[in-house]
Parts: sequence; structure tokens; C-alpha cells
Amino acid sequence: MKRRFLAVLLAATMAFALTACGGTEEESGSTDEAQTEESTDAELEDTLVVYSTHPEDMLEAIAEDFTEETGVEVEFINLKGELADRVRSEKDNPQADVMFGGDTATYMLLQGEDCFEATEPSWAGEVDDAYKDADGYWYGTYRTPMVLFYNSDIMTAEEAPKDWSDLADSAYADQIVTRDSLSSSMRSTICALVAHYSATESEDAAWNYVEGLSANTRNFYNSGSMMFQAVGRGEAAVSMAVINDVLTNRDDNDMPLEMVIPESGAVVITDCIAAIKDAPHPNAAAAFIEFVGSETGQLMTANDFNRMPVLDSVLADCPEWMQTEFSALDVDWNVISENQSDWLERWETDYVDADRTISE
Repeated sequence: MKRRFLAVLLAATMAFALTACGGTEEESGSTDEAQTEESTDAELEDTLVVYSTHPEDMLEAIAEDFTEETGVEVEFINLKGELADRVRSEKDNPQADVMFGGDTATYMLLQGEDCFEATEPSWAGEVDDAYKDADGYWYGTYRTPMVLFYNSDIMTAEEAPKDWSDLADSAYADQIVTRDSLSSSMRSTICALVAHYSATESEDAAWNYVEGLSANTRNFYNSGSMMFQAVGRGEAAVSMAVINDVLTNRDDNDMPLEMVIPESGAVVITDCIAAIKDAPHPNAAAAFIEFVGSETGQLMTANDFNRMPVLDSVLADCPEWMQTEFSALDVDWNVISENQSDWLERWETDYVDADRTISE
């Protein structure tokens, strides 16, 4: 896989040095560049520990590029749905430096518990206010639309669901498979749907919807690959997933899948990143956040892993689907943050049936 290397940290520090010295580019160029590189390297710790929910291949690619650029070795620990609980449990003795992945509601919640350290990456000003904390405690990295999809070998476009509400219709009984609560995107989607139907109808209506969806769900999978295989083999006709996973399984794995953008809008999850407070490697953590959200980092994950960047300035060089406008489900992530823990506990306890949960 072709790698693109980042020079943002170096360039930013060089620009500061040139301004401070007041010299010309010819006067200060090569000497200052060497001095800046030495000082930047000296400030960074040798290692970095990242807790994440992202796929291993993407994490490995990011780590490879970051290490190549900075010399800092990266250890990734993938925690799926346990990410927030792990960061929270280690608050008094942090074992990781960066939390990478999870939605804005989760970051709002943990920020309120004083789990993060503020950072100031050079690209922060380019990020829309909706995708970052006003005080720099967390930043969005990727916009991740959650959509519906179906097996086109066993279901026609006319038969396929058109909106989230259709999934609770008895016409789809035993035709749906989903992820279980280990999936951070599924957790975000359930909370978004509960928030949406609570706001547009009532909280009772929201939970009636969740009950109908659960009743129609044939199996809950703790593995995304197993869920896609189930739909690809025709064991179930319908499911939901982030758009990049649907495209990957359709185009790279030759599955007979067709995507549906729900009429009321895709659940657009903003995957975020934050430096953990009192982390053992704070400088490397800040450098990693700089790396992930930079133009080069955003383009690499967009083109190699179908991750839609939060930087609008790079969209023209990203896959075509990222440049196509689509509607987003109207939800208030502040409301989700306030209720997320209770809603997820209710969903896991009352609606995720252990007898229909399949593990690897």
C-alpha cells in the first residue's frame, strides 16, 4: 500500500521559527530546518499507546506512517464497545495516551468526567464547530454515515426497506441481522434512533420501535465480517452498517449488496479523537492527533479505507461517494450524550437477545 508521509508538524514549527527570527527564507532555511527537526524529535516520547475502535488494517497503516514520520512507535489496542469504559476505569492511572474512535456523544460524556487533555492541532480551525469541542478537548476525524443494505439476489429494490421505520414492520420478520453492543457504530445508531423518535414522536414510541426492530432481527453478531457473510450468503436479507463497510464488501468481496440511504437520513456518526488526561506520553499524543487530522492523513484514510474526512478542503481528492450530498438523520448529540448510558443499558438488557447473539 502506498504511503504518504506527513510534514505538518515540521512545517508549522518552521513557519513559527522564521516569523520569530524575522529573517528571509534564504537566510534561515536549511539551518533552521535541521534545528527544528532535532528539537521536534527530542520533544516526542519514544512510544505511544492508542485505544481505538477502528479496524486493525487501518490502524496499522496509520501507525506505520506516523512512525515513519516521527520515529515514535505505536501500540494500538482495539476495544470495540469497551473503549469508553476502559478510559473511564483508568482515569486515575492512565495506561494509554489517545482515545481514537467513538461518537461525539461519548466524547462529550467523557469530557464531562475530566478524562481528556486539550490539544491544538494546526488543522483545528478548518473543522466545522459541529465536529469539535470548542475548547479543544476532542476533535472529529471522520464522518461515518450509517445506512441500510440488502442482498439483491434475494430481495428486490421494491421489497427493500426505504427508511429506518420500516425495520420495525412485521413484513421484515426474521429478515434482519445486526451487530450487537460490541459495535460502537451500532451503539451510536440505536441511541440516534431513540433520540430521533423520542423527539419526533415520543419516548414510548421510540422504544416501541426498538422492540419491533429487535423482534424482526434474526441474529445479533459480535463480528462485522460474520454479519456481512450472513447477508452475503442469504441467511438474512437486510442489515445496517457504516457506508464504507458496505462498499468494501460489495466491491472488494463481491457480495450482492445494494445500499439504501434512509429517507429520513443516514445516521452520521462523527468518529473522534482526544488526548487522554495525565497520559504517559503527552507530546506524542498531541503529535498523533496532528497527524490523523492533517490533510495528508485524511486523504490516506479516505482513499485507502473509505473514511470520509471532516476537512471539506480535501473532499475533491476523495472517492466520489464522499462528494455526493446525502441527508442526515436529525438528532441532537447533546441529548444523546446525556442519555446514552441509560439507553444503551436498556437496549442491551431488554432487547439484545442472548439466544440470538452469535460470537466468533
